[in-house]
Amino acid sequence: ALLLTVLLCLAGLTMAQPSANPVDALQRSFERPPDDARIMMRWWWYGPAVTKPEIEREMRLMKDAGIGGFEVQPVYPVAMDDAPSATGAGIKNLPFLSDEFLNALRFTADKAHELGLRMDLTLGSGWPFGSPMVPVGQAAGRLRIDRVKLVEGQRRVPLPALAEGEKLIAAFLGMQEIADIKDGALWLPAQWVIKTPVERQNEVRFFIASRTGQQVKRAAIGGEGFVIDHYDRAATDSYLKTVGDRLMQAFGSNRPYAIFCDSLEAFGSDWTGDFLAEFQKRRGYDLKPLLPALLGQATDAGPKTPDSSGIRHDWGQTLTELLNERFLTPLQNWSKQNRTLFRIQGYGVPPMTLSGNALVDLPEGEGPQWKVVRASRWASSASHLYNKPVTSSETWTWLHSPSFRATPLDVKAEADLHFLEGINQLIGHGWPYTAPGVEYPGWRFYAAAAFGEKNPWWIAMPDMSQYLQRISHLMRQGQPANDIALYLPTSDAWASFSAGRVHMIETLKEHVGSDVISRILEAGYNFDFFDDEAMRNIGRVEKNALVLGTNKYKAVVLPNVQRIPLETLRKLEEFARNGGVVIATRRLPSNAPGFKATEAENSEVRVIAQRLFQGQSPTGHFVDDESRSLGPKLVSLLRPDVALTPAVAEIGFIHRHMDAAEIYFLANTSNARQRISATFRVQQKQAEWWNPFDGSVIPAEAQITAEGVKVPLDLEPYGSRVLVFTARKLLAARPAKAPSMPAIDLSSGWQVSFGKQPVMPMDKLRSWTESEETRYFSGEAVYEKSVTVPDAMLQRGVEVVLDFGEGSPVQARPLKNGMRAFWDGPVRDAAVVYVNGERAGSAWCPPYVVNVTKLLKRGDNRIRIVVGNTAINYLAGHRLPDYKLLNLRYGVRFEPQDMENLQPLPSGLIGTIRLVVR
Repeated sequence: ALLLTVLLCLAGLTMAQPSANPVDALQRSFERPPDDARIMMRWWWYGPAVTKPEIEREMRLMKDAGIGGFEVQPVYPVAMDDAPSATGAGIKNLPFLSDEFLNALRFTADKAHELGLRMDLTLGSGWPFGSPMVPVGQAAGRLRIDRVKLVEGQRRVPLPALAEGEKLIAAFLGMQEIADIKDGALWLPAQWVIKTPVERQNEVRFFIASRTGQQVKRAAIGGEGFVIDHYDRAATDSYLKTVGDRLMQAFGSNRPYAIFCDSLEAFGSDWTGDFLAEFQKRRGYDLKPLLPALLGQATDAGPKTPDSSGIRHDWGQTLTELLNERFLTPLQNWSKQNRTLFRIQGYGVPPMTLSGNALVDLPEGEGPQWKVVRASRWASSASHLYNKPVTSSETWTWLHSPSFRATPLDVKAEADLHFLEGINQLIGHGWPYTAPGVEYPGWRFYAAAAFGEKNPWWIAMPDMSQYLQRISHLMRQGQPANDIALYLPTSDAWASFSAGRVHMIETLKEHVGSDVISRILEAGYNFDFFDDEAMRNIGRVEKNALVLGTNKYKAVVLPNVQRIPLETLRKLEEFARNGGVVIATRRLPSNAPGFKATEAENSEVRVIAQRLFQGQSPTGHFVDDESRSLGPKLVSLLRPDVALTPAVAEIGFIHRHMDAAEIYFLANTSNARQRISATFRVQQKQAEWWNPFDGSVIPAEAQITAEGVKVPLDLEPYGSRVLVFTARKLLAARPAKAPSMPAIDLSSGWQVSFGKQPVMPMDKLRSWTESEETRYFSGEAVYEKSVTVPDAMLQRGVEVVLDFGEGSPVQARPLKNGMRAFWDGPVRDAAVVYVNGERAGSAWCPPYVVNVTKLLKRGDNRIRIVVGNTAINYLAGHRLPDYKLLNLRYGVRFEPQDMENLQPLPSGLIGTIRLVVR
């Protein structure tokens, strides 16, 4: 070999070196994950009243805490302009899009580049998009219906008054259009004059192309105005010119990483000026004489439409197409022209579909609801279908409301739910900019967790950030490994729309229900949503797999589907014939979608459905009761990816596949400890525990069975694990025989100082709220004491931990908004441990233990514990801000949420602290 190497070198060649083990490389990146996997923050600029020194200070705080970047979001003012004072530089609100505001943006972009932080920018102020430059003719449109009750003998009906931006389209009595209009009134034909009024026969309906009148929500000063018409290309182009181009003037070479479009919450927006013409062109018939069908109810007067749901379907489909072509596509093109990416929360109103995300660079979701049709799974599914490796989510909105109430455990509990839904980029909601001199704990958003150094548990933020960063990084590796493709019945949703109710994702949520998703997850599978557009554009059958993009699915579930395009159904039948699993629930498909669907098409849908699910030799499967039968049916047809024994509905998982490894993230979403076994559908692989808290890797105790690899799980309340299966064989370190010795109780004899107050003795651990002097204290307290450990604790191979205790569950209850962890920990709410002056680690979630092995020494050991609580105690003991003058000056732009009945919360070290050998 040496001779060959010499000869190759003489010939100018080199001998190929063995490639590095990809698992070893992955492990190294897990230990020190890349910066692009760090969490981000939505950075609220209130007013905006920002200054460059404070902008830089807060950016450096973010970086030091392990936060990788931010999204600038200018929002409502919380203070009026004020002169400088002894405690601060004064408040000056910089109007949105003003030169001063753009100068602050440029400084921020340049400083972010210098600090290595990602900067995104909301392309507007508040949400949805809108501004003072939006004229009423380009404001969000709606179909307004003005109803007039007739009296006996009435022929003349005065026309409704039309506001600016409105236009009368048509008038109807029942389904009969009345066109005789003169002298400011509608004249009924003599034969339609009411003699004996009957319900719904005595009402004239005027259909008016109108405007919603919606104003930008939470707008900054200078950002107020109408929400744009998302179906109007001219409105989009005008907005991009007046707002988007103006914002981009703030950026030189340091462009924002992405521009952001927040929630599509243009509620009630269901019309635009040229809708009738566009409808005729796209659907092939005139909608005008059929407008009453959009009311979503039967009518007893005049001829009835044969299929009002088909008309509503076509109306909804047209709205979606206009949104795609006139809003999403221009935004994507504009982003490319400005050398930035397009990130959007693509759901809501207007009715964007799942596949609308094909026009998006960075799909984003929100919400931790993992067992219903919701936005986070919606966004990750779109990313998987359209091969977008990163999916973000707005995380921690409404977390344990009010602001400053959320704890580190709350943060972890919600983040884990987002990971279970396929999210791999967390964008925290959020970081409140606060001007210098503002009373503690500073400015806050009306509905969110509050991150920042003013929250006392911030001392543990670097450790928490690294946990979240490691999971985010792992969830980007390889490919998603979801077995089930769950069909979204978009056609049924469109058919369910009615005037003023065109909310796509909410309609799908109601139609699909919660049972089907719960039973899929609890049976041991994970899933992605898909829709007809994805099936049409990127779907194919490959042997016994349904291929959507780069993903291969083993099974398809059709939940409560009535309308389905023939193209989709034919492909699903082909999939079933090739050995794929197709399951329909609750009902069989029976209609082709749309008003112009022929009886032949409807008949073919029924014939295929009958043949597929109920024929003599059906290749598909029908489940009439999802709650009782869907899980067992799936298990009988397809081995679960993860089978839990005993079954625990509160444990979830997500699976990523690499050629060299199978990566599983598991989370206990409940407040009870779960001790079970799990069988993973992997073969000839070794199991390894990858610790996301410290980056360590150890072999897992595992048993290879015919069904896969069986691993015991012991998950503390809200606990999580990473289990990786590889072909390598790790050698477990031979543990020393732990000495038989009792734990050392450290629960008494502490010296404690609160903030800058003098040190005081605390003989017995207790909550700070038990003392009048510290009841309303929010901040850091330092606990100190010395302890002598026996030599047996110092022997080689013995592990010693500082154990704060377990905590106790809290009775779970429904919440008005958001979520929380129903658990009272023994640390309230974060503790950082130092031993002999060296940082050992932090305790902020179960299990509340810190490894101190390497820092202990013979003789006296000085233990120092810094504990931070929440800011709620301070808020409970002080008057809340009075926004009366602010509201008189700028109008009511926000309402502080859940601030009533504030009470100080237990704080500090509560329980028993022990040094434990294990």
